[in-house]
Amino acid sequence: MEDHVKDRFKQQLTRAVSRRPYQVAAVSAAVLAVTSATGVLLTRTDEPTRGDLTVAAVTERNDSGAGAGSRAVRPATTTAPSAVPSTAAPSAGTPTGTPSAVAKPVRKVAVQATTAKPKPPAKKVLDVDYQAQTTYYYCGPAAVRNALTVRGIERSQDALAGPLNTDEGGTDSAYDTTRVLNDVTGTDFYRTRLIPGGSATEAQMDQLRADVVRAVSTGYAVVANVAGSVTDTEGGWHSFPGGHYIAVVGYADDGRSVRIADSADPATASYWLETTVLANWIATRGYSA
Repeated sequence: MEDHVKDRFKQQLTRAVSRRPYQVAAVSAAVLAVTSATGVLLTRTDEPTRGDLTVAAVTERNDSGAGAGSRAVRPATTTAPSAVPSTAAPSAGTPTGTPSAVAKPVRKVAVQATTAKPKPPAKKVLDVDYQAQTTYYYCGPAAVRNALTVRGIERSQDALAGPLNTDEGGTDSAYDTTRVLNDVTGTDFYRTRLIPGGSATEAQMDQLRADVVRAVSTGYAVVANVAGSVTDTEGGWHSFPGGHYIAVVGYADDGRSVRIADSADPATASYWLETTVLANWIATRGYSA
């Protein structure tokens, strides 16, 4: 290379050292272009500096700032933001990063408890303070009196005869015994059941059985107005063609047989009858249960 060309390059390089970095980059590019054209390569082992700034190498960047060959201009020193860990503890009961769940109120539904009614026992016989009738026509007052004793109520036959409208012809009907039994016990427990036909139907037999079980199992005796003749379970004969009153004070076999308290004769004060037999004995009359 000619001497005057070399001198010119030296002058340009000297001026480039005092220029700003981006100007140095431009000049260097121009020098490289010229030296390439002339076949001369200039190398520099030290980087020109100015103050505390380091001249960074600059390469070409496309306009989009992206692409496989693109690079960004980075300063020589960078300061990363300090990461300060949080010391705040998460609130109790709430998972970190999970939104607090709002508990929905539980709707309480009142459930009414139902108690099953206990099944009546298969057999039950009430305690009776037995008394035979004092006159031949006092079977009504005697039957009511015996029935009341199972409730712990004591009344004389004479005291009951008046309310029952009993006279020498006897006591008129089961309506009278029902009324007096309710009056003396102070309840409305008793109802009058009639079996008006000459014999009881199957439904009337079932009803009598249910009524006896209901009454005796809850501590009440039944009073029945009967007529005619029957044979008890032991073969005993009981005959009252003109009518008679008896008390039913117990049952067995789930009501299929009943215990009778009979005021007519102390020798046969009590005995067992089949319930179907008693139903037919009541036929044409009625009972209080």
